[in-house]
Amino acid sequence: MSFQPYNHEFFMREALKEAQKALDKDEVPVGAIVVCDNRIIARSHNLTETLNDPTAHAEMQAITSATGNLGGKYLNQCTLYVTLEPCVMCAGAIFWAQVKQLVYGASDPKRGFSTLQSEVLHPKTEVINGVLANETGAIVTNFFRQRRKLK
Repeated sequence: MSFQPYNHEFFMREALKEAQKALDKDEVPVGAIVVCDNRIIARSHNLTETLNDPTAHAEMQAITSATGNLGGKYLNQCTLYVTLEPCVMCAGAIFWAQVKQLVYGASDPKRGFSTLQSEVLHPKTEVINGVLANETGAIVTNFFRQRRKLK
């Protein structure tokens, strides 16, 4: 069996690097990358505070960048890696972009798309969750813990 450096953990670690960039900007530390043919075609992180835009989530930024890179609005050959379960808004964008595969780390029991009773993702989108969940969850948990201490 040969070593495959490009697996879900490898790419989630790349998304975690993006989450760290968000943390460095005092943004909620969520990172996302888009992979097509084992190649990262987009990297992003939350920019809602920086851009003063409530829609500037990591996933939205990644989708915009990836579709621009590919020159089309569909990501049906791509995998989106996100450190935190996408919210309903981002799930809608993932639906419209027809993302082939969504891989996320930590679940978001308060605001994640899976809290809904209906299907919000495209029926062809494969979902894999829990990849590096401890690490991806810790960066967000620690961020909000620090925020509460400061208030």
